[in-house]
Amino acid sequence: GMAGTVFPYEIRMAYQGEWEEAMALAWKTFLEFEADDYSPEGIRSFEDFITDSTLRRMFIMGAYQMFVALDGSKMTGMITVRSNSHISLLFVDKEYHRKGIGRALMEGLCGYLRTELDIRRVTVNASPFGTGFYHRIGFTDLEPEQTSSGIRYTPMELVLK
Repeated sequence: GMAGTVFPYEIRMAYQGEWEEAMALAWKTFLEFEADDYSPEGIRSFEDFITDSTLRRMFIMGAYQMFVALDGSKMTGMITVRSNSHISLLFVDKEYHRKGIGRALMEGLCGYLRTELDIRRVTVNASPFGTGFYHRIGFTDLEPEQTSSGIRYTPMELVLK
């Protein structure tokens, strides 16, 4: 098992120059694992979201936080939060699934929100592919699955310890 092994990936806040790489990782991983669960409208909605220049400007201004996971210099995962408490994107490169990176990104982000911003609960609109992961790390459903602009999601929350 993992006992006694050191987590080999770096988790940190993203640098401004890493935006494009992170969005490319999100898009590639979305197409590989999520797109089958969505209508063409939903896929377009997602692409519009991650290519929105307003979102990028918010990130540059510090109004939209992103943490990344790195294996050496290679980006292996990314997570973003909007309004300081809503998980907006969480993607891990398919070569790195099931290595604890998603959980570590969540822990890094939530630790920051809890200690720096005194946030006590975070929410997420979990994709069909992501629901199992979010349940495993302690999220609970707020409502049944919904669809908006072709995007299927389950609203969930996590109370931060």
